[in-house]
Amino acid sequence: MHDSAPLTQTESFAEPSQRYFNRELSWLDFNERVLELVADSSIPLLERVRFLAIFSLNLDQFFQVRVGELQAQREAKLGKRSYDGQTPAEQLHAIGVRVRSLLEQVEHLFTEELVPALRTRDVLFTTYAELGEDDKQQLKRIFEAKIFPVLTPLSVDPAHPFPYISTLSLNLAVIVRDRDLDDGAHRFARVKVPPRLPRFMALPDGRRFLRLEELIAANVGTLFPGMEVLSHCPFRVTRDASLEVDMDVPAGDLVLAIETGLRRRRRTNLVCRLEVDESMSSEVLEPLTSELELEHDDVYTSRVPLDLYALSALYQLDRPELKNERYLPVTQPQLMAAARDKHATGFFDLLRTTDVLVHHPYEAFQTSVQAFLEQAASDPAVLAIKHTLYRTSGPTNAIVHTLNRAAADGKQVVALVELRARFDEAANIEWARMLEEAGVHVVYGVVGLKTHCKTALVVRQEADGIRRYCHIGTGNYNPTTAGSYEDIGIFSADPALCADLSELFNYLTGCSRQAAYRRILVAPESLRSALMQEIHTEAEAPDGEIAIKVNNLADPGIIDALYAASQAGATVDLLVRSICCLRPGVPGLSERIRVRSVLGRFLEHSRVFRFGSEARGRRYYIGSADLMVRNLDERVEVLAPVDDPALRQRLDEVFALGLATADSWHLDAQGEWKRVRTDPAAHAQTRLQKLAKERWAAGAERAKAGP
Repeated sequence: MHDSAPLTQTESFAEPSQRYFNRELSWLDFNERVLELVADSSIPLLERVRFLAIFSLNLDQFFQVRVGELQAQREAKLGKRSYDGQTPAEQLHAIGVRVRSLLEQVEHLFTEELVPALRTRDVLFTTYAELGEDDKQQLKRIFEAKIFPVLTPLSVDPAHPFPYISTLSLNLAVIVRDRDLDDGAHRFARVKVPPRLPRFMALPDGRRFLRLEELIAANVGTLFPGMEVLSHCPFRVTRDASLEVDMDVPAGDLVLAIETGLRRRRRTNLVCRLEVDESMSSEVLEPLTSELELEHDDVYTSRVPLDLYALSALYQLDRPELKNERYLPVTQPQLMAAARDKHATGFFDLLRTTDVLVHHPYEAFQTSVQAFLEQAASDPAVLAIKHTLYRTSGPTNAIVHTLNRAAADGKQVVALVELRARFDEAANIEWARMLEEAGVHVVYGVVGLKTHCKTALVVRQEADGIRRYCHIGTGNYNPTTAGSYEDIGIFSADPALCADLSELFNYLTGCSRQAAYRRILVAPESLRSALMQEIHTEAEAPDGEIAIKVNNLADPGIIDALYAASQAGATVDLLVRSICCLRPGVPGLSERIRVRSVLGRFLEHSRVFRFGSEARGRRYYIGSADLMVRNLDERVEVLAPVDDPALRQRLDEVFALGLATADSWHLDAQGEWKRVRTDPAAHAQTRLQKLAKERWAAGAERAKAGP
């Protein structure tokens, strides 16, 4: 024990604002770090463009989820305050100020840096006015043949109420006047820019790009014959993405309830943001805000194209010199032989002797997770496969087709599909129905809890009896995102671990009330208390050490426990990608806590926990849980212990590289994230790519040498 007793609250830091950063503003800090990558001239040009598209998509989702919820709280006058003590109205005001500041940076970066830099590399954004007559005539023919038939102008007059405007749609507000009438009355019409057509249209030379809305605007008069077009201006709305699920459906049909909620969300959810071009006049803006029931603070005026996420299409240009060198994931060395033949039993032979850790995207998803399930589907000795699916990819998702094939082969296949994965609800319903049609037993988890854990279990008949094999990971079973999300997974045949997963699946699919497990930590039953105990243990130790890597840290209970550990003398190292509500480096509160953030070409997504010093022995866990109230109390999450020394060494490597000062952001006590760049070549992700290739090469050499 240290001389000073652990403190969970002191008079000096009693005010919530002194103890916690605001969650929403911390998320905006994260998106500003993404924007710093856009400004980084050492990054290849199209990668910078891609980061700007990511920034835009992130901000869209922030308004759909967080701003929409805060606006609802404000209107309901619930009096709910954030953990740092702010009311919904105070948070909305601070968000508005901060977002406008970020958008000023976006306008500068796009106009003054990216567009000129792209021009020097023969990628040009052009306006309709800059085009020659030949270009205009050709585009007019394209408009008449491919765009005009898709457009539907919707006017507003006594016979036509104000049209419904779908979320994130790009539109033109058009003001017209009837030439045959002398009253001079102006009429408003809305034209939706077709979302399925390319937003940036490539001209025949392949060098110049014209925005689709400009081409529509140049020909908008053809939509209003006999009328005079007085003005046209782009605008875009964002609606709250909350999903209300009515459980009063026949037989408690969750699929029907969510489908009903999705239809309701599309049609009735309120607008929480209006984006307009700077050219929009008050004549148009005022009725638009009135019809959408918005306040002045909900309107964001832009001097650059609306919806910059559309820039992501430019990344598909065949310009490798403007992108990062392509990285091809390698096969994890231990899996080289096991993954080679889909119909062999190499995975199971290997896992009976050792656990295996895979680190995506440095090590390939296809030759690890996918190959494991493909072998299970093909192996006649496999009796059952049990699997959780939170987010999936498109119609070519090999994991889903593998489960279908296993079911068709007579194996018992259970898939827990989380229908409430935000923005993926409709896709998951479609997958669930496809799986059911193939004979897979599809279940939807525990009422009132999202199932967010990443687990797979294979049950196999062997000569000496039934044996189980498992995979536990930090990321979704999504072959597409596995190529760009940094995640960790562990394969094991440990009897206790596999028995735990069997009981977890029984809890998820049946009526059990399982609360205690042998090895895994499960939210909401045991995960929070187990983590609190681990932190408390390090607070009491003379050489206490805590290292945690997560996407988000916002749970006040966990934060207070980390403060107490710091005050008691423990060192706390935190790798946090996005939200961090903890104040590090505050004397008397958190001076032994340091926070780092790593951003790069891959999305840092793994959750890793390490407790204890090297001298006393360390305890390691990986899993699906971030340190947020929703993860610890409102979701089914799983952390699994990691015991194998070789696997632990890999996790130590992740911490060491992430916490190094080579290229990362450091959070200070005032909430400022400062980028420290001592050696860009030593960036954690660059080093991990190199290490993965070196391990693969060494494994290939060993394979050549033979046993």
